[in-house]
Amino acid sequence: MKYTLHQLEIFRKVAEVKSVTKASEQLFLTQPAVSIQLKNFQDQFNLPLFEIVGRKLYITEFGEEISETAFIILEQVAAINYKSAIYKGKLAGKLKISIVSTAKYVMPYFLADFIKGNEMVDLTMDVTNKMTVIRSLENNDCDFALVSTIPKKLNIDRIELMKNKLYFIANKEYNISDKSVLQELNKSLFIFREQGSATRLAMERYLIKHKIKVLKKMELTSNEAVKQAVIAGLGISIMPIIGIKNELQKGDLQIMKINDLPIETNWNLIWLKSKNLSSVAKAFKLHIEKNKAAIIKSKFH
Repeated sequence: MKYTLHQLEIFRKVAEVKSVTKASEQLFLTQPAVSIQLKNFQDQFNLPLFEIVGRKLYITEFGEEISETAFIILEQVAAINYKSAIYKGKLAGKLKISIVSTAKYVMPYFLADFIKGNEMVDLTMDVTNKMTVIRSLENNDCDFALVSTIPKKLNIDRIELMKNKLYFIANKEYNISDKSVLQELNKSLFIFREQGSATRLAMERYLIKHKIKVLKKMELTSNEAVKQAVIAGLGISIMPIIGIKNELQKGDLQIMKINDLPIETNWNLIWLKSKNLSSVAKAFKLHIEKNKAAIIKSKFH
């Protein structure tokens, strides 16, 4: 057998996500390139590693065992590379960050220069809802989390990054009179994020405070889905302004002039006080502390 580390990496990723398309996206490769390497890898075994049923890809029992072995091999290779880099005086290792979905408009700007300046640092960033982020932090599955609501039950340290402003938004054709704006909201379909979302919590608190009745509602599981639904005219929602700037500039969305808005929270980079931060995590924390103000000034003003 003459399989390569590159083939092991590709097969491991395909086995993980159960899709050649998703694997190609996450590996930043073209789909044909992934398919060719996957076929070359399969050709070296007498037993099938996967099978296609309908349009779905399934990993066989034999394939699962090869995938687990591939994971161990790739981890060992990474460890060798990290140790080699460390001996050369470079920063090397893994950085794991879990962020709420709206934070995807923020976190990349605080990561960019750090990752570019440390080529041996491997980043894993999980984008999900608030409940899953907190669970990941609690289970020690990540080094840092980026949230707008501080978890009360966890003993954490934090760095306050920047303000998070949320507004009621509607599509460009939505008309509402200034005099009876809150009353007219009762007639609208409200588009909520899923349970556990900090944006949903902020929206619910606002509606309760202003005694706005929700007669019609829809629930979607991502900010992008909410944004597209509002643009299409399905309803109205509350969203962070950082995620809708392009749509506002193009005129696809409008901010509704309603009292007590925007709702202001803060983005916080948090970590467990009991966490023994790795050298990579410590370096990233220092990078944020030193460059936070400059990043905010250049990217968000």
